[in-house]
Amino acid sequence: MPIQPLLPAAAIAANMAELKPALRRQEALVEASRCLYCFDAPCIMACPAGIDIPAFIKKIAHGNPAAAAKSILSANILGASCARVCPTPVLCEGACVLEDRDEQPIQIGRLQRYATDYIAERDIKVFTPPAQTTGKRIAVIGAGPAGLACSAELAQLGHTVVVFEKQAQPGGLNTYGIAYYKMRPEISLAEAELVRSLGVELRCGITIGKDLTIAQLEKTFDAIFVGVGLGATNRLRIPGEELPEVVDALDFIDQIHTRPLDRVPVGRRVVVIGAGNTAIDAVTQSLRLGAEQATVVYRRSEGDMSAYDFEYQRAKCDGARFLFNVAPVEVCGSAGHVIGLRLVRTNAGADGRPEPIPGTETIEPCDLVLKAVGQEKQVVLLRRLFPALQIDAHGVIARDPLTGQTSVPHIFAGGDCANGGREVVNAVGEGKKAAHGLHAFLTRQTAAPPVQPSRLGAKTGPTGSGLLHPVRVHELEAALKK
Repeated sequence: MPIQPLLPAAAIAANMAELKPALRRQEALVEASRCLYCFDAPCIMACPAGIDIPAFIKKIAHGNPAAAAKSILSANILGASCARVCPTPVLCEGACVLEDRDEQPIQIGRLQRYATDYIAERDIKVFTPPAQTTGKRIAVIGAGPAGLACSAELAQLGHTVVVFEKQAQPGGLNTYGIAYYKMRPEISLAEAELVRSLGVELRCGITIGKDLTIAQLEKTFDAIFVGVGLGATNRLRIPGEELPEVVDALDFIDQIHTRPLDRVPVGRRVVVIGAGNTAIDAVTQSLRLGAEQATVVYRRSEGDMSAYDFEYQRAKCDGARFLFNVAPVEVCGSAGHVIGLRLVRTNAGADGRPEPIPGTETIEPCDLVLKAVGQEKQVVLLRRLFPALQIDAHGVIARDPLTGQTSVPHIFAGGDCANGGREVVNAVGEGKKAAHGLHAFLTRQTAAPPVQPSRLGAKTGPTGSGLLHPVRVHELEAALKK
């Protein structure tokens, strides 16, 4: 697609400004003072990383944001990015007891950002590498949230860690795939530098299986953590998909992060296929880049959307259109370029799956189609790299949910390649659990995770660490979304 800015650069920059600006000191103090500092804080239970939220908020209220930041980062090394991208309305803020009193929940995410920004802006160091090392070496494949969280925890436990990342920069989707108005890439890159400061070696631009083999890693390292995320966007498998203006939504978002905003190709009429959070990010950013019309098409009903409701409402406020119960059957082209998307209406079949209704086809005019229909599982890659590794029926790595250990004892896993695709904070929690699983495996002893536990101690989770079992987090998210 030819690059043709639809708005002046200054207008685009204003449109893509952060949704929630940083709190000023007085605002942070006022907001922190609203917290009830619950003893059995449900917000801790709702946090997959186990942050002691009332404790860090109390530190802010007492005028000590640096101590608050240390409390946050001790539990979640990616606390700065999670403060910006976590779906707090369905996690910690959604569990806030103030909501039961018909009050606004504490703005936990913004307070977390206030504390982590405070030390970042002043270059305050809250961690130092451990004085002694265990002599054990771990290879981490993938520098996304799971890999970075696992690496940071392992380094603090005294292990030598080397992270291998195929991209030019670390951070995974935090660097390349988050909506620009939620977080800038430099936040993610700064977090990677924080991990590096703990003694972790980051080697970017290295593809395992091409530049290095698993056999070579196994000769050099005592164990391996796999955090390779998911693969490419699923194909539509319809005519016209090969046209140049049919683009993966994640690639579109990647361009927003790696090009000047006024040099990102965007159509005047954009159609996004899918109804998850990535689709919402894509349609909203299209409008903010200057698209005259941006439409989400989804083959199921509004109630079946996987996007969070607060994201959906934001997109509608930005002017996004939504067409439900329609499925794409062809990308229409002329002279080698997209001119429209042929749609057919659907209804639920006997098995609940959408079925096309004959005679209901229409064409939605557009000049850019963004695919947000989910990502492929890494089955082919994983079976090629680890032939003995057990892959479950869902196409993800089978592993112990409490330790991350796989069917191959010295290989551990976490993040999207093991959970099928969840939030950044879930990947962080899984990376941490795997780090302690690795530590126990390598040292043959059990170590208590160095995170702030819930005030209910062992009652809060299966390990007594304050880390909520992934299934329980999932149940909470589902309940809050209803």
